[in-house]
Amino acid sequence: MELLNIGGQLASKTGTGISVLTVRPRDKAEEYAQFGADEIMLLAPLAAGQSLDAYIPVIADEAKAKDPDLILVSATAKGKDLAARLAARLDAGMCSSCQTINFDEGSKKFIMERLAYGGAGIQKITCTTRPAMATIPPKTFEAAAPAQKGSGNIRELPVPGPSAVKILEKKVREREAKDITEARVIACVGRGVDKKEDISLVRQLAEALDGDIGCTRPIAEELHWLSEEFCIGISASEVKPDLYIGVGVSGQVQHVTGVRNAKIIAAINKDENAPIFDVADLGIIGDLYDVVPKLIAELKK
Repeated sequence: MELLNIGGQLASKTGTGISVLTVRPRDKAEEYAQFGADEIMLLAPLAAGQSLDAYIPVIADEAKAKDPDLILVSATAKGKDLAARLAARLDAGMCSSCQTINFDEGSKKFIMERLAYGGAGIQKITCTTRPAMATIPPKTFEAAAPAQKGSGNIRELPVPGPSAVKILEKKVREREAKDITEARVIACVGRGVDKKEDISLVRQLAEALDGDIGCTRPIAEELHWLSEEFCIGISASEVKPDLYIGVGVSGQVQHVTGVRNAKIIAAINKDENAPIFDVADLGIIGDLYDVVPKLIAELKK
C-alpha cells in the first residue's frame, strides 16, 4: 500500500497508469483497484523447491513488453534480492533504499535520494537508463488511502519455470519479539545502561507507555544483551514510531538514522553534550537510574 501511494503520485505527474505486481490471493488484488491500481498482475505461487530466481525471467519479460517508466520494489530482504537481479537482467539503473523520489518535468527523469556514508550524507541519483528502478524501505511513505478507483484489470502472468537455484530445506527462525518496525512507542536501550539486568528498567518504561523495547547495535552485537531483532539503526531496523525514547543512547549517526522518521524523539542522558540531544524534540539531562523510575511512577498514576 505504501508503494501504491508513492507510485500513484508519480504516475499522476507522468500522465501514466500504475500497475501492481503481487503473489497475493485474487481477493487482495481486487482491493488494490480500490486504491488506484489500473492493473494488477498476479504471479503464480512458487512450487516446492523453487527459489525467488524463478520469478526473474517472468517479471523481466513483462517489463520488456510493457516498457514501464519506473519499477518500485519494497526494500525487504527478499525484495532487495529480487530487485538487484531484475535490474541486472534489464540492464537498468537502480537506487537502493530510496528515501525520496520525484519526477523532474524539465529532464523527464526521476530524481531519487538515498542516505550515504552511514547516514551522514545524502546521495542524489538519476537513472540514465530505462526503466528506472528503486527499492523503498518500509515506512518511508504513508500507505495509500481509498481514492478514485483505477480500472483494476487483473491478469495472471505465466507460471515461472525452473531456476538454477533449488531450495533444499527451510528452517523457521523463532522470533523473540514482534516486529519492532510496527511499534507505536519504543524505549531504546543504549550503552548508558550499566548491566544486562538493568534492561528490565527500560522494559518497565516501555510497558508503562504501552510500547516496545529496542536497542542500539552495541547492545545487540557487542554485548549480546538483546537479540538483533531489537536493534535499531541504518544497518538494522529503521523505525517510524509515534514516540521514541532513547535511554542512555549517545546518538551516533548510524543509530539516529534509524529513528529519524519518528514523530517525536525524546532522550534521557546524563551527558548534556550527547549527540542525541541535537536531534531530540524532548530531552532530560540526568542519570537514567534516577529519571526512569520517576517517569514510570508518574505514568502509572
